[in-house]
Amino acid sequence: MSLLFSPLTLRGVTVPNRAWVSPMCQYSSEKGHPTDWHLVHLGALARGGAGLVMQEATAVVPEGRISPEDAGIWNDSQAGDYERITRFVREQGSVPAIQLAHAGRKASTYAPWRGKGSVPKSEGGWKTVAPSENAFNGFDVPAEIAAADIPALVQAWADAARRAVTAGFEVLEVHAAHGYLLHQFLSPVSNLRTDSYGGDLAGRSKLLLEVVDAVRAVIPDATPLLVRVSATDWVPNGLDVEEVAQVATTLKDHGVDLIDVSSGGNHPDQKITVGPGYQVPFARRIKEASGLPTAAVGLITEPKQAEQVLEEGSADAVLLGRVLLREPSWPQRAAAELGDDLPWPPQYVRGRASR
Repeated sequence: MSLLFSPLTLRGVTVPNRAWVSPMCQYSSEKGHPTDWHLVHLGALARGGAGLVMQEATAVVPEGRISPEDAGIWNDSQAGDYERITRFVREQGSVPAIQLAHAGRKASTYAPWRGKGSVPKSEGGWKTVAPSENAFNGFDVPAEIAAADIPALVQAWADAARRAVTAGFEVLEVHAAHGYLLHQFLSPVSNLRTDSYGGDLAGRSKLLLEVVDAVRAVIPDATPLLVRVSATDWVPNGLDVEEVAQVATTLKDHGVDLIDVSSGGNHPDQKITVGPGYQVPFARRIKEASGLPTAAVGLITEPKQAEQVLEEGSADAVLLGRVLLREPSWPQRAAAELGDDLPWPPQYVRGRASR
């Protein structure tokens, strides 16, 4: 059996293979509620054989949405609407997961096909918040989050995590990457605070640790907790992989089970060197430094390439995005190419055999 199609156990959950669905925003929710689009989108990826299917960045408070059409789980009604999705994903043999998020200063923006920039209040937008009053790339200037308001924000993450478990999600991920709120706190280019939530790395990582502790405290011990990080800001004097490796090492002591390693998204002047597997070295470095399992992302498109990432020990799973949008059954094809026999849905078995 290939490594890509071998199981991976995190706490009390065994994921059947290591080809996982990366959280991908769909901008298709209604007041935070999932729609039929989410059932079909995520269901198709589960049917295609992915070991873990992760629901997109899902806001823990209304003002945490990237756009007015983004997903949310800030109330019980929203959580209830996810149950049919998690049930279907599970029926296909995949593990349902969810990414809990807050967009911070990158919230209240248009869905990609609707326009660019901040959405005005007259069109359903809202005042954004951030660690400091500095805007991202021409978006509206956010309000600085007062220290006195941070406990309520941490509690919102915990409440969302509790709802996610009730909704049937078996793996939870805290989003601290791509220039969203927790990444904004982590990075010195966006966190200009002078209180205990700013300054050195310990101060800048304080909110992330509080969120992780709050989430870990309310979910079952058997439930794995992941954190997605941006390993570098790709700008001088920004967050870098060595700092992120230190944060990951600390997260290990706070009950995190795997680090999902991406990069960038926090500064408009980022200069990214893009190529096949360009973020894999970050995953390897963070794994070596922290001792935690990692997942690698970024232009991993071929089965043998994904297998090599695992064989070299750079990561313990790969998260796939655009390649799965183009080919939802990529895991089925990958398994065949690597000499494995990934189970097919019974509805498709006869057609497969008759080819």
